[in-house]
Amino acid sequence: MASFLVVQTDFGLQDGAVNAMYGVAYQVEPELTITNLTHEIEPYNIHDASYRLFQSAMYWPAGTVFVSVVDPGVGSERRSIVAKLAGGQYIITPDNGTLTYLATYTGIESVRQIDEATQRLAGSSESHTFHGRDVYMYNGARLASGKVSFEELGAELLLDEVTRFPLVEPTQTPDKISGSIDILDVRFGSLWTNIPLAFFKEWQVAYGDRFLVKIYEGEVLRYEDRVTFGRSFAQVAEKEAVLYINSLLNVGLGINLGSFAETYKIGTGTAWKIIITKEREA
Repeated sequence: MASFLVVQTDFGLQDGAVNAMYGVAYQVEPELTITNLTHEIEPYNIHDASYRLFQSAMYWPAGTVFVSVVDPGVGSERRSIVAKLAGGQYIITPDNGTLTYLATYTGIESVRQIDEATQRLAGSSESHTFHGRDVYMYNGARLASGKVSFEELGAELLLDEVTRFPLVEPTQTPDKISGSIDILDVRFGSLWTNIPLAFFKEWQVAYGDRFLVKIYEGEVLRYEDRVTFGRSFAQVAEKEAVLYINSLLNVGLGINLGSFAETYKIGTGTAWKIIITKEREA
């Protein structure tokens, strides 16, 4: 029985690229169940591709195959790899940092390098700009349908050989918490940080408590205000900011019925730092 095949790219849906990838997969196995993670990753944004896999992969059954194609180095010497996660899911992707969040927070059991010369769609060897179709989706469909095993896809790599980008470690003192703004809840413009719920539990934070929040881009202060901690957005007035716990059990920062990111021009990534200070108002 075929497993699930989940696809992520930065291609968008304006042309036929994603559709062609689907076609290749269905030629391998017409009974596959294929679904999209997203095709709206910002072009070349490896960081966001890495986070979206982390956000999603753990919730899929063991055996699910993810194909992630955000590949600014396509056709270069960068490797094509397949990883088996601790939960039994598989990720096929360029070795360009896409596995960073999964390696750090989810756990990778094993990684193999796909031989691009032999493990690819028949007749595609003269093209070097669409490995998403010719290497990744093709092999993703083969793996998901059981037509090739994980071990057959290539030679094993050491886990520390896999490319990663640096992440910011959240920190906590008796009076201050700091972390990074990892990603946006894109549709609604809320900020998702890497600050874990455990930090708020350590502080014994209660709904309604207020804290001084500062956001920096590098060394430049971009936002400063006191913000209420709420169970959800509806616990504050319309257009008011709120700290909350998001669906991954990290601290989020949003606006009730508004976009925090758009309102305050806040971005994401390791350059964006958030500091929460324990200055509760009486």
